[in-house]
Amino acid sequence: MAKIGVQAMMLKRQVAESGAYSIWKRLAAGGFRVVEVSQIELTEQTRDDIVRANADFGMSVAAISGGMGATGGGGNDSLRESFDKIVADCRALGTSRVRIGMLPMPSLASKDALLQFAADANVMARRLADEGIVLSYHNHHAEFARIDGVHLLDLIRENAPDLKFELDVHWIQRGGMDPVTVLGRYAGVVDLVHLKDYRIELPPASAFEALAAGDQTTWGEAWQNLVQFAEVGRGNLDFKGVVDAGIAAGAEYLLIEQDDQYGRDIFDCLADSREHLVDLGYADLF
Repeated sequence: MAKIGVQAMMLKRQVAESGAYSIWKRLAAGGFRVVEVSQIELTEQTRDDIVRANADFGMSVAAISGGMGATGGGGNDSLRESFDKIVADCRALGTSRVRIGMLPMPSLASKDALLQFAADANVMARRLADEGIVLSYHNHHAEFARIDGVHLLDLIRENAPDLKFELDVHWIQRGGMDPVTVLGRYAGVVDLVHLKDYRIELPPASAFEALAAGDQTTWGEAWQNLVQFAEVGRGNLDFKGVVDAGIAAGAEYLLIEQDDQYGRDIFDCLADSREHLVDLGYADLF
């Protein structure tokens, strides 16, 4: 059965301040049992804290993160430089999944560069498969640009047949696509899904003050930045359709994520997201 959990990228500051054990304890108290680790440096101490928290609170790790760049990026280890460490971390944390959170930005510069990334990722997927570990790729909106009429994400899929996918429904929507449709198209290669809502927020009062004062630059910037990352159920996405489509596509884990909380406490945001998903009938997936 698929499980719903939390993407811990948005808790990296809290982990740095309080330690992973304390944060995992709060997540458990909030009704969460599964965590995906990203942008949290897996030092020996942090890894041990997570192992201890998992044992004490009945939790598990859905996946950890690895980058394809020279240094991994965003606090994640590099698959190129730290392959053995990443495998060891998977073993210690009891997970059989690694996810690439973003491709190196130079890979977007040309079709050849993108295809080279796909080839390299496929090699890494095969190496990890030999260790019993699944490698997935996480999309943003840029992957829905087209090269020669084909979406970048489709090019990656076609040229990395051993790679699985972690589809982020907010970024799919921001890329101009329907999340439910894309999940259906990627059935069979979807291993992970990010549950993140897509909200349109009206400009703040300061923007209207700028408009009244004739400051078109400030107003224009506000007008072009109405999209927000939202708590599940606080935006415009159909999460009944999303969760059902994700499960039908083969996802093993669906992870709540919210890149920016706009001043709200992250644990309050997580509670709201969880409550909405429970109200939709998914209590048994937590």
